[in-house]
Amino acid sequence: MPDATKRSDSEFKLRAAMERLLSGTAEHTDGRLIKENLYREAGVSRATMNRARPLLAEWSRRVDGTQPRDQEIEALRSELSEQRAEVRRLSKRTRDLEEQLTIAATATAELHVENQLLRGEDRTRVVTPIRRPRRHDS
Repeated sequence: MPDATKRSDSEFKLRAAMERLLSGTAEHTDGRLIKENLYREAGVSRATMNRARPLLAEWSRRVDGTQPRDQEIEALRSELSEQRAEVRRLSKRTRDLEEQLTIAATATAELHVENQLLRGEDRTRVVTPIRRPRRHDS
């Protein structure tokens, strides 16, 4: 009888884990609907889970259709790859534009200084007027 009690206890744990996973309230795993999470969420071994065949059949029925298929996964990976390539392209474009902006700002600053010099507005030079010596008429 202890074997039957152990089995029913394990099945109880597996069933409770299955309900938590299916309801999105996993406590011990990341919540993905995979068999590995089922036995880990239940706190039992993989072998113990595999012996609970009726429960696994129910798991398969309830989980069927909830997981992305291989084609969907591949499509998502392809889209992700395209988006990463777009991010790289846009990052390069941003760096190029920042470089052009720096060049334009430098040229503008140089033209501003040149304009000041041409207008006689050079504030970097201080002109001190020469005073004529006083003549003393004696």
